[in-house]
Amino acid sequence: MSNDTTLVNDTTLVLGATGKTGRRIVSRLRLHGTPVRAASRSSRTRFDWSDPGGWDAALRGISVAYVVAPRVPGPVHEFVARAEAAGVRRLVLLSGRGADTWGDTTFGLDMRSAEEAVRGSALEWTVLRPSNFDQNFDEDVFHAPLVAGELALPAGAVPEPFIDVDDVADVAAAVLTEAGRHAGRVYELTGPRALTFGEAVELISRASGRSLTYRRISPAEYAATLVEEGLSEEDADDVAEMFVLMERGPSAATTDDLATVLGRAPRTFEDYVVRTAAAGAWQQ
Repeated sequence: MSNDTTLVNDTTLVLGATGKTGRRIVSRLRLHGTPVRAASRSSRTRFDWSDPGGWDAALRGISVAYVVAPRVPGPVHEFVARAEAAGVRRLVLLSGRGADTWGDTTFGLDMRSAEEAVRGSALEWTVLRPSNFDQNFDEDVFHAPLVAGELALPAGAVPEPFIDVDDVADVAAAVLTEAGRHAGRVYELTGPRALTFGEAVELISRASGRSLTYRRISPAEYAATLVEEGLSEEDADDVAEMFVLMERGPSAATTDDLATVLGRAPRTFEDYVVRTAAAGAWQQ
């Protein structure tokens, strides 16, 4: 049951509570019987990374917090300091797969800054680094192009071990509710096998019964497309740079970290595609 008013430190704070991972984690914790404070810019408990004045109220009475980094580097350092002062004992951070292999690129400065803040704190911490989500194909940036019939990205033959966001939520819920077991751990979370984007689109095409195609374009072309869709040039270049990193292959391999936490194999991409196609996600 949700408990947004408790003043003793036994409540779990979930930031980004209306996002892809956050909303799934909140429901799992509530089912588990864990007191939850769901926080976001549109939640009952308001949390905005650009408005530090509201942070202390969100942190009051919190024992453990799930943190999704803001889009800019820096704020998580101040958040961690306030969390320590408020009596928070544990932090679980959502980061990105292979964050320590990104080198001197500008991509992911936000996540790397957040990791630095969390891992350098005096609190018990765990970092989750998932691969690209399966649900990016139906809940995010890849969805509209697929509905239109073609997905064009700067990704080629290097595969990606896509992960179901429900698996990420299962891992996060376990880590949030199992004090001590995951302290100081960095979990690299992947699906059971890697697929190219072309192979992923082919599976979606078959399951949905639609003629869908994949086309490889250059990072510059993709950035220009994103700008046309309303992103700033800086954000568009950042997203395109992610694909440049992926093509180098450091995150193409699968891991056993999800099984280490949950004691089971991750969901397959095919399972995701069947469920999502049955819900009509890719129909015009």
